Amino acid sequence: MRNCEVFVKTGISFADYHEALTHIGERMVQEGVVETTYPLALLNREAEFPTGIQLEHHAVAIPHCEATHARSPAIYLIRPDTAVEFFQADDDGTIPASLIIALIVTHPAEQLKLLRQLFSQLQDSAFCESLLTVPEEQLSTLFKKHIFISSPEKQSAACT
Repeated sequence: MRNCEVFVKTGISFADYHEALTHIGERMVQEGVVETTYPLALLNREAEFPTGIQLEHHAVAIPHCEATHARSPAIYLIRPDTAVEFFQADDDGTIPASLIIALIVTHPAEQLKLLRQLFSQLQDSAFCESLLTVPEEQLSTLFKKHIFISSPEKQSAACT
């Protein structure tokens, strides 16, 4: 993994996806990994291209926006107390996302590699279940191990 910070938040609730995205935008600005333009860009991107994805047993949301709003690469993993309704990426309906994985990338080509690796790993129900159940302090390590470390292909899926 190259230069990609992973932030984690559990034990939080959101009224809806808009509130979740607002939280992500504000937190990432506070952390200094995004420009002040990021929160609005994230909301606008989600409105135009929803990021909710229904997996075999769970649903996730993978909000992201253009690399021009990023200062440094990061991932923000959020495991809300109750699922958050996001509009589906490939449908008009909504899905209850029990995991939110916000991607902040500085190079667009890397975003595509990261998304491919992420989708590949999310097909593994055991990995998904682990993301939803491990203690908060283990979540970042588990995510990094599966997405960035296990093989040469995964190492290239960094968010630089």
